[in-house]
Amino acid sequence: MLFNPLQLGSITLPNRILLAPLTRTRADAGHVPNDLMTEYYSQRATGGLLITECTMVAPGTSAFINEPGIYNDAQIAAWKKVTAAVHAKGGRIFMQIWHAGRAAHPDINDGVPTVSSSATAVEGDIHTLTGKVPHAVPRALAAEEIPAIVAAFAQGAKNAIAAGFDGVEVHGANGYLIDQFLRDTPNQRTDGYGGSLENRARFLFEVLTAVTAAIGADKVGLRLSPLNSYNSMKDSDPLALISFLADKLNAYKLAYLHVMRADFFGAQKGDVLSIAREKYQGVLVGNMGYTAEEAEEAISAGKLDAVAFGTSFLANPDLPARIQLKAPLNTPDQSTFYSPGAKGYTDYPTL
Repeated sequence: MLFNPLQLGSITLPNRILLAPLTRTRADAGHVPNDLMTEYYSQRATGGLLITECTMVAPGTSAFINEPGIYNDAQIAAWKKVTAAVHAKGGRIFMQIWHAGRAAHPDINDGVPTVSSSATAVEGDIHTLTGKVPHAVPRALAAEEIPAIVAAFAQGAKNAIAAGFDGVEVHGANGYLIDQFLRDTPNQRTDGYGGSLENRARFLFEVLTAVTAAIGADKVGLRLSPLNSYNSMKDSDPLALISFLADKLNAYKLAYLHVMRADFFGAQKGDVLSIAREKYQGVLVGNMGYTAEEAEEAISAGKLDAVAFGTSFLANPDLPARIQLKAPLNTPDQSTFYSPGAKGYTDYPTL
């Protein structure tokens, strides 16, 4: 089943092995992609679909210093090289579009204040240009500021299409801005964007409405992580959250829904994928720690339509071939996940 074609929105995937979005912090100054990134993505073009690392839809929203952006002409031009290289090898690629919200920091954004759903900070420290500092307490966004951010997502999607991408994945996971509205621990608002599930999801749905109107619903995916406690995230009822969202998302006719099934830290547990499968009528992609055997089993049983592989695809640019041949896999080198240069990025051996 992993090697059966899959219709995903406007494109047909030759297999169901997706490259999960992975932050790698290799972009140049100004959040501009480079030739190293072009090589990295094109090496992995045999995946059914490549999903890029989180990409900034607006300046002043950096959380990782060297992540890429999609809000100016230089970035669009540089991404064109990436998409051209992937397409030249017969691949398909979506851009993950993203706003960090409170996970950004003024020290890496020229003093631009951090914003979120509420004035609640991420716990712990963040790496900045001058070393580790505590996360900043964000300013709660005023309701009248939200339309400009929604517009930035829509423009980012248009820019991604202009750069040659086959579509975009809206990043609604892992404690970044959309997720900061969705989950009730960081979201302490009392206006139309807080409280009930409907209100907390309002920002997400406004983004999806704008992005699908901008580029077409068949070119838009969404990633959610109802359980993941990364970035100090928690929800009082994650199963109710995914049930509500998966049901409401049917109206958007998205290319796919991409759900992270677990919590990096094991703090929150629950079977979110079974609920998503029951409620959501479109293509469902699972993610987090799947082996090829488990992925095959889940797809064969109808629990999922595809699986996004993270660190195993990071370390094995020819992952689909290795899975098909049952060949051994390279071991990911965690020490180079976020370091600059080719080491641990484009130098993993192929078969």
